[in-house]
Parts: sequence; C-alpha cells; structure tokens
Amino acid sequence: MRVPGIHHVTAIAGSPQVNLDFYRQALGLRLVKRTVNFDDPGSYHLYFGDAAGSPGTVMTFFAWPDGRRGQGGVGQPAATAFRVPAGSLGYWAERLRGFDVVPSEVTERFGEEVQGFQDPDGLRLELVAAGARGATAIEGFHGVTLAEQRIDATGRFLTETFGMEVAGQSGNRTRFAAPGPLGGAVDLLEVPAGTRGRTAVGTVHHVAFRARGDEEQAEWRARLVDLGFHVTQVLDRQYFRSIYFREPGGVLFEIATDGPGFAVDEAPAALGGALKLPPWLEGRRKEIEAALPLVR
Repeated sequence: MRVPGIHHVTAIAGSPQVNLDFYRQALGLRLVKRTVNFDDPGSYHLYFGDAAGSPGTVMTFFAWPDGRRGQGGVGQPAATAFRVPAGSLGYWAERLRGFDVVPSEVTERFGEEVQGFQDPDGLRLELVAAGARGATAIEGFHGVTLAEQRIDATGRFLTETFGMEVAGQSGNRTRFAAPGPLGGAVDLLEVPAGTRGRTAVGTVHHVAFRARGDEEQAEWRARLVDLGFHVTQVLDRQYFRSIYFREPGGVLFEIATDGPGFAVDEAPAALGGALKLPPWLEGRRKEIEAALPLVR
C-alpha cells in the first residue's frame, strides 16, 4: 500500500474569531465545518478548505483562547505548505501585507518558489508556487515539513511503510513524495542539536494522511500494529474515521478515511454556517453552546 498524500493538518489556535477571520479573509479558504473538539467539547474545532472540504485541502484548528503559546522544535511539524498557482507569489505577498502579515523573501526549494509567513498565532505556513498558471487561489496542500533530531528512522518509515519515494535532498532537508495530486510532499529537516517542541497555541497538533475507505484504513492499522506501533482504535470523527500513532521521530500521525465528508450533516451550500455536533453530544448542546465564545 502507498499513502496518496495528506488528508488534513490540525493545528492549535488561540482566539477562534481571529482564526476565522484570517483563514477566511486573508487566505480565502472556506469554513466547511464549525464544530467542537470531540475529546474536549468546551472548545471549537474549525475546518477550512476548498468549497467541499476535499481531502488534501483541509486545515483544521482546535481553538484554545486561554492556551499557552507552543514552542517549535524537533518531533514536531515545522511548517505547513499550501500550493498556489505558478507566478502568483507577488499577488500573495501584497495580499498578506494588507492583513499586516510580513512574508519572507521568495526562495527556491527543489525547483519550486516558496514564500513563508506566520498566521496570527505564529503558526509557520508556506506558499509553494507549484500549481498551473491561472487563478491565484490556494489549491490545497503542497506538503509539510517535519523537524527531527535524526531522519533515518522516519525516512525508512515513509519509504518502507508509507510507500513514499525520496524526491530530493538539499542541506539538512530531504523530500519524500507520495503519488497523490495534493499534499504529496513530506520534507524531513534533520536538526541534531534541536530541542523537543511543545505542542500548544501556534503549533501543529497532528498530520493526517488519506485512506480511501474503511477497508484500506483497517489494513493500515493491522500493518502498523504488526510493525510494533501503538495505534488507537478506529475513532468516529463524524466526517471521517481516524486512527492515530506516533511516527519514529515522535510526530503524531493520523490516517483518516476520505468519507463520508462534510456534507453528511449540512447541505453543501450551507457548510460551516451552523454549529454542528455529533449525535453523542447533541443532548449537551445548550451546555456546550454556553461554554463557547461567540464568533461571527
């Protein structure tokens, strides 16, 4: 089996309103689901993506208004990269400055132009001009960068277990590629003297990879268990089903099913318009709504 690429990336935000404003207005993504963290129903879980919330396009956030600031380091995703059309980085730099975001200088990485910036919580993001020329909108994920003290074990995992291929090496960065059209790049940064990161506001919580369905996910789980990984049982996330484990370098990975998708409890035209709760939390709606900050 080979993973086809990233399903979604989940990070931690502070203010849910600031998060909503930035990802909808500055980055032009659609809020495709407004729900809560199923494991912590007193906090929002917000999903942004393309019009349908297609796998490979969705950035999600747990919102912790009173949460402490995280610390970047090894054993943690160091950057999340979105794909934009070739030739559009000038447009994006100007647009970001209009939202008081200072983008980095454009650099070249494996033959592609890359521009870095941070969201309001300090989360490290990148735009990679790898799409076809034309419009300027974000197309979905290009990939993620993981910081590791040593990349050997994680590199072997990505190639031998996930079926990725080594696609380039430059300095302390090695690229691994999956065959999918979106979210196929996983870069490993080797930082031998790096300290462990602290997951909190402004950091990525986990990276989810795609399984096309329940049967494929079950095969992944059996394979990972056979390899000695501690893998969770299948968890119902309403819009997909998930299993979680830590890769050899310590980053939390998820394998999520492509379906059933975000239209399971809302019409496609109404995605993100109302607070949606799974059936097992619906009886607590009044309590949950009272605990959540108001957002627009």
